[in-house]
Amino acid sequence: MAERIHTTDTTCPYCGVGCGVSVNGAGDSVTGMANHPANQGRLCVKGAALHETLDHHNRLLYPEVNGAVVDWDSALDEVTRRLRDTVAEYGPDSVACYGSGQLLTEDYYVANKLMKGFVGSAHMDTNSRLCMASAVAGYKRAFGGDSVPGCYEDLDSAELLVLVGSNAAWTHPVLYQRMVAAKKARPDTRVVVIDPRRTATCDLADLHLPLRPGADGLLFNGLLAWLGRHGHLDRDYIREHTRGFEDALARAEADSGSLASLAQRCDLPEEDIETFFNWFAGRPRTVTFYSQGINQSATGTDKCNTIINCHLATGRVGKTGASPFSITGQPNAMGGREVGGLANQLAAHMDFAPEDVDRVKRFWNAANMVSEPGLKAVELFQAVASGRIKFIWILSTNPVVSLPEADRVRDALRRCPTVVVSECMADTDTVRLADIKLPARTWGEKNGTVTNSERCISRQRPFLEAPGEARSDWWALAQVGRRLGYAEAFGWRHPAQVFAEHAALSGFENDGRRAFDISGLATLDQAGYDAMAPVRWPVNRQWPQGRRRLFGDGRFTTDDGRARFVAVTARLPEGRPGPGEMIMNTGRIRDQWHTMTRTGKARRLLQHIGEPFVALHPEDARRHRIGDGQLANVENRHGAIVMRARVTTDQRPGELFVPMHWSSPFSARARMGALVQATTDPLSGQPESKVSRVRVAPCAVRWQGFLITRERRGDPRCFYWSYSPLPRGHLFELAGRDDPDRARRRLAALISGPGDADDLHWLDMQDPYIGHFRQAAVRNGRLMGALFIHPKGDLPGRDWLIEMLQRDALENTERRALLSGEAPDGAAESGPVVCACFQVGEPAIRARIEAGDRSVEALGKSLRCGTNCGSCIPELKHILAG
Repeated sequence: MAERIHTTDTTCPYCGVGCGVSVNGAGDSVTGMANHPANQGRLCVKGAALHETLDHHNRLLYPEVNGAVVDWDSALDEVTRRLRDTVAEYGPDSVACYGSGQLLTEDYYVANKLMKGFVGSAHMDTNSRLCMASAVAGYKRAFGGDSVPGCYEDLDSAELLVLVGSNAAWTHPVLYQRMVAAKKARPDTRVVVIDPRRTATCDLADLHLPLRPGADGLLFNGLLAWLGRHGHLDRDYIREHTRGFEDALARAEADSGSLASLAQRCDLPEEDIETFFNWFAGRPRTVTFYSQGINQSATGTDKCNTIINCHLATGRVGKTGASPFSITGQPNAMGGREVGGLANQLAAHMDFAPEDVDRVKRFWNAANMVSEPGLKAVELFQAVASGRIKFIWILSTNPVVSLPEADRVRDALRRCPTVVVSECMADTDTVRLADIKLPARTWGEKNGTVTNSERCISRQRPFLEAPGEARSDWWALAQVGRRLGYAEAFGWRHPAQVFAEHAALSGFENDGRRAFDISGLATLDQAGYDAMAPVRWPVNRQWPQGRRRLFGDGRFTTDDGRARFVAVTARLPEGRPGPGEMIMNTGRIRDQWHTMTRTGKARRLLQHIGEPFVALHPEDARRHRIGDGQLANVENRHGAIVMRARVTTDQRPGELFVPMHWSSPFSARARMGALVQATTDPLSGQPESKVSRVRVAPCAVRWQGFLITRERRGDPRCFYWSYSPLPRGHLFELAGRDDPDRARRRLAALISGPGDADDLHWLDMQDPYIGHFRQAAVRNGRLMGALFIHPKGDLPGRDWLIEMLQRDALENTERRALLSGEAPDGAAESGPVVCACFQVGEPAIRARIEAGDRSVEALGKSLRCGTNCGSCIPELKHILAG
């Protein structure tokens, strides 16, 4: 009888959808968890490839102090000594902690308790500040608390889906496919996508509004004024459940003006705006689904409130198929909000009101309870630069890549007296600057909870032994708390105990004014915690099984139970582009996540887009003399990056798009955060990441090439390179400004390590007239590496060489192919991978179209593309249309 494979139900560590994942064995394979409410068995390609990211390559395995490996006791003693000495000399205001939505709720809780209750510093903030702080501030202003009113089921029943600043097809693909299914089931459903770019999400749109960057607030103020003028308000709801409507309406009317004026300011056709407004008026079940295009703005909070105002004015909050819905970027951004992960919050959705400070202080029996908010992310690192912060502990994030003006952040950390980094990876831009490195557990090894964008708390369960001496973040933080003399406050032995305390605090003196209340889970023992099923908060005496929606009864968590309209004067981004300047937008791509420390391990996740790129409109490409596929330089006064140009009409003229993911281990010059200015929303502190002013120019190089090698022996020392993993090796795309002969000698050394030269057989071919050079190294009949260089970038495909790298021995025809630079007879390039789930390339798709497969469904039957996560379907349709 076959041995039964153990299955662990856990949660995906990527986006805020919070999909349930079933893991077979020790990560042998993963599938979507069929009964999880977030995904109902579906996974996107990133989630489906999770088991391909579990190797221990580049893991930080042991604690280090000043570059020397030490044991945990020595490392924690040193952290504690430096922390205590810093506080003694400069005060608690000189100490900071910076966390991440990648932390589990238990990690977050302990960090906040340590910093805000016992160290006495409120400077505990998180990278979630960069993605959802404006949504938090908007909800709090309107509803009295940070509470998302709707749930994912609303996507199934909505009559109108409005996606604003969200490329859900790429960033939240499981929810996007849910929208696709809903529209297929009910074709009368209308979908409006509001985004300056034409993205893959527009494939579902009945109407795309490519508005001027930053004009979203104007558009929704215009909608509110139009609803008022045309009698589409729910006056009973406004009268019985809200305050501030007349002021908000008057401000919106003054702000938007006529429809023609609004169209001109938004740079949209007047008839398209009117169509959107009519659809909104005529479809009571409306979900407005908004994300980073709204939040990442210097006026992000106001934009959120203009959206919420329109829902309040029509009574569409917390009802079936009707809510303003902010979708978070990270798997536990919501959990961090619950425990006070933001510097202007306390735990359990409490703020810095005196009664809240006192309540948390008494519950924790806190020795050094803070009483005022701390520094938000951008200003926190500015305080590091100025010398105000002398000690910073960074957990599970990479601010040297992700923060605005990233070069200044890097310089600030270089000068900071003590930088402690808790990280699972041995080499990130931030780890390189650490004085003390603490090896952390990662997905598959961690034990705790996360909360997704619909308030659903799920367990993240371990199924792997942690390698080396990696430990849980909550444990390391608690150990420091004990060493500081607070053993009783930090005496937990298991994350279940941390969670129980967190749950108990949520119900402590909570008379219903705080919607976040999970006191019903405070009595869970370890067995109950281990078995806990996904549940949406609140979970308490009134709602023992959780609650699907909030505020559907019209009662909010404000002092008087009424929601608040917020009067907003919408503003376009300050400063128009100067002569020669363009607007740079930033965001995610389909198959990558954050700074690629996890997704960058999986070869198939880099096959769709393998190099950093800058997308620009054909008019701009002609004006700046940049060809498609050419390297381009993008710069401003803050920094410069080099990326491969993609010329596309999906961009508005005068605007660029660059992805956020590439960091120093993956490319030489692609940290886009270096160009983003440190302008922030005055209320939320969230930085403006969508409208940086830059200049773009063609990037002259003397040669281009690529290197394929079995071993990664360091990074290429050339002007441009980007890196992708291979199944048994490594691929570098290269370009240089130096002498090609000198470059090839230097790069060839990356194929052969010390002592390897004697038993390597080198195959060389050089054409001195055109400067084309090819070199391959063979050992015992196996290809060890190959280097191709050409002055104009006229290079062969990579697939056949990658295939050769997998062989145990080369045939004679394949050796000759290495010299000729052409694939052996019969070898075909798979071309750009369109479907990452099933590794289907564009040439295969075009061949099937030629053979008669003229629909997405037909291609799915013959090639399986588009039949799993569905993320490639918009691209399949584009190929079919072309």
